[in-house]
Amino acid sequence: MNFSSFFLSQNYQKVAALGNRLGEIEKMIDWERFRPIIADMYQDDPIEGGRPHTDEILLIKLLVLQQWHGLSDYELEIQALDRSSFQHFLGYPKSIPDRSTIWRFRERLIKNKKGDDLWEELQRQIIERGLTIKRGMIQDATFILADPGHANKDKPRGNEAKTRRSKDGTWAKKGTKSHYGYKLHTIVDKETQIIRRFATSTASLHDSQVDLSEEDETVYRDRGYFGAPLKGSMDKTMKKATRNHPISTKDKRRNRAISRVRSLAERPYAVMKRVFHAGHVMVTTVERVHVKNLFTCFSYNLYRMKGINE
Repeated sequence: MNFSSFFLSQNYQKVAALGNRLGEIEKMIDWERFRPIIADMYQDDPIEGGRPHTDEILLIKLLVLQQWHGLSDYELEIQALDRSSFQHFLGYPKSIPDRSTIWRFRERLIKNKKGDDLWEELQRQIIERGLTIKRGMIQDATFILADPGHANKDKPRGNEAKTRRSKDGTWAKKGTKSHYGYKLHTIVDKETQIIRRFATSTASLHDSQVDLSEEDETVYRDRGYFGAPLKGSMDKTMKKATRNHPISTKDKRRNRAISRVRSLAERPYAVMKRVFHAGHVMVTTVERVHVKNLFTCFSYNLYRMKGINE
């Protein structure tokens, strides 16, 4: 440890004395187990040669910090250089990757399709800590907003887009309010509210088109999923009145009972949006938003694991 790192370490002790949740959860995960998952993204074999790459674990931790604090790549680079709590979480590295390296790392994750593998390893470690998957699961979705620009609805998007604000985002209306951007779909354990699976879509895709359940699971869902198929073994979806078929008193009581359980799924979204400030993205493709969502869900699970252990 050099002098500057020693100084930061001493300063961090004062920060830790006041309480630093992120610093406390750093030891809850075996970060080294993520290294072999993404090591093959780089071609710098000691025998064959190649330019040495930035440490994989350092980059993963940086993306956790980014989503935890709602930072841009530019802000992340500055604060990782400046804050002792960030340096402690990162292990006091000799140097901090610049914003371009951080951006390229996310792009490599997309290109090599490593997101699911990272998520599965996190789930394995969560289960090893005794937080096993229960039968009761809750599925829900939330909007992740993006900037629509000033284009009208007929302006080309996707591959035909001419500007950065006209890529994959779509419009959706909920009640009287319109939303532009994407959706994060999650399914959480009823007992712990830990996120077990997640998916990313554009805002216009209806919640009912995404089923994150698995066999032998009891799944709680709100009225938006009424009538949608389910892989789980027991369907606890709230009933919805249809034309000439009002819901009965029995169904209303059932809905109230389901609603009390289903409301627990709002906890992750409250943390993501109020604590992490992750309800808005500047990236403009589904793939890039999905990587952002991956590390937001990753961060939330660490946050929740710490809360469970308190």
